[in-house]
Formats: sequence, structure tokens, C-alpha cells
Amino acid sequence: MRWLGLLAWILVAFGPAATAAFVDTGPWYDTLNRPAWTPPSWVFAPVWTLLYLLMGFAAWRVWAIDGFGDRRARPALVLFLAHLIFNAAWTWLFFGLHMLTAAAVEIVVLWAMILILVTLFWKRDRLAGALLLPYFLWVTYAATLSIGFAIMNSPQAINGTEEPGP
Repeated sequence: MRWLGLLAWILVAFGPAATAAFVDTGPWYDTLNRPAWTPPSWVFAPVWTLLYLLMGFAAWRVWAIDGFGDRRARPALVLFLAHLIFNAAWTWLFFGLHMLTAAAVEIVVLWAMILILVTLFWKRDRLAGALLLPYFLWVTYAATLSIGFAIMNSPQAINGTEEPGP
């Protein structure tokens, strides 16, 4: 039964990846100005595969203690499920709707949710909290990319009408 629970949590964690499969990046992404620290496109699939596995395993560890019935575990697990919606939403905002600024704002909210998740998971099970740290670090990096894309592809940046800084 425990192994079925692990499989279920891993499948749930991969939910955002499943929804991302329906977003067509098309040639639009190739036309964007990119921050210098943008990795090659091939990096994303293996990184996200590992991160979703770690996320599912972490959630399973918290769930395996007492499940949703434990009043201390429930907020962490509910937040975990809710944050997956934000994880998926970034892909739709950025690639699907081409809303770079909205995606940048959204990923900052996602980043805060992950920070809270790390804390809540850590309190229930230190290994579960630690398993989320690579995800937190990757989203920190991804947030800098998302913000960079939004700034570099703003109408002012593209048209060269940005106001000079102080």
C-alpha cells in the first residue's frame, strides 16, 4: 500500500509536466531576447524530471507519516497540491499566453510557496524538506530567468525607449 502511495504522489507531482505537454512553444520562444544565463533547451527536461521525482517522494514522506488525517500534515499537503497549480500556470502564462511579465510575477509567488513548503515539510520530516531544496534552488534560478525575459522583451526594451536608470 505504501508503494502505491509513493507512485500516486509521484504521478501527482508530474501533473504540471502533463499539462505543459499541451502548450506549444512554437517558433515564438526562439525570437525572444534571452538573459546570458539561459541554459540550453535540452537541460530543462532532465532537470524537471528529477525535480518532479524528488517533489513526489517528499510529499509521499509527509503523507506516509499520518496522511491527510493529521492536522499538522494536512496544511503542508494541501499547499503542495495548490502549488502544483502555480507550477503549471507559469508554463501557460509564459509559453501559452506569451505573458512574460505575468509569468515573472507568478513565479515569485511560486517561489514563496516553495519556501513555505520546504519549511512545513522540514517540520514534519527533515528528509522531505531537504528533498525540496533542489526544487527551491532551481525555481530561484528560473525566477531570475523569467524576470530577465520579461525585462529584455518588454516593449520598451524592444523599441529602445527605456528610460535610463539613476
